[in-house]
Amino acid sequence: MTSKTTNIIYWISTIVFAVLMAFSAAGGIQPAQPAIELIHNTLGYPVYFIQFISIAKLLGVIVILIPGLNRIKEWAYAGLFFDLTGAIYSGIASSGKFDPMMLTMLAWILPGILSYYYWHKKIKR
Repeated sequence: MTSKTTNIIYWISTIVFAVLMAFSAAGGIQPAQPAIELIHNTLGYPVYFIQFISIAKLLGVIVILIPGLNRIKEWAYAGLFFDLTGAIYSGIASSGKFDPMMLTMLAWILPGILSYYYWHKKIKR
């Protein structure tokens, strides 16, 4: 695979991943009622956690979009994946069963995996 192809796949997957993560954070900066109902009432997290996790996601998005910053970018990817893993686990733990709708989380996870994989391919060249 050429360097140009790697770069294109990296940037497309990174932008898709960043947009999805930013979208998931948008409702939590100033927590709206739907976010409070889902995260606090359904999943049991404190209301202050909604804003914290939303800001952390946005910071992670910014870091993965900035070229360079390799060490902190590794942490940003880890944090974003912990967020996604935590969301899946919380959904299962709060209901006591696996809801097939949880498979929609793959729409978030797959671009993130591609982004991370191709970022590593880019920095090794």
